Amino acid sequence: MPAGLLALVVAAAFTGAAVYVSVAEQPARLVLDDKALLREWQPSYKPGAAMQASIAVVACALGLIAWWQTGVAGFLAGAVAIILPWPWTLLVMMPTNRLLEAMKVEADNPQARSMIVKWGKMHLVRVALGALATIAFVWASHPS
Repeated sequence: MPAGLLALVVAAAFTGAAVYVSVAEQPARLVLDDKALLREWQPSYKPGAAMQASIAVVACALGLIAWWQTGVAGFLAGAVAIILPWPWTLLVMMPTNRLLEAMKVEADNPQARSMIVKWGKMHLVRVALGALATIAFVWASHPS
């Protein structure tokens, strides 16, 4: 399978995982009480972040290889879009992530719910970037 199609498949996996978090996991956790909400968010964040970060790197590399091989700008656009969740997460989301990770689940954390709601809204940017990358890779894979 050529690098461009692999980039498309991997970007679609990233997008699917991001959509899952936003439409299934986040709404489900928000029905929990405040302590259970934080208790659920904390252990789910790190493995999810590692998985999505790894997928983004692989999709970016494949997109760059496809661009190098074909010269089709859509592969470059997809590669850029799929890696943008990294700086978004590090620069925008990380302060919220760190505060949530530092909270003790045994203690009262009245701000945890509002922070997790905020986190969910910020996560939608990752969904959008993944979808944008997937669309770019589809477009690049079908030149006219």
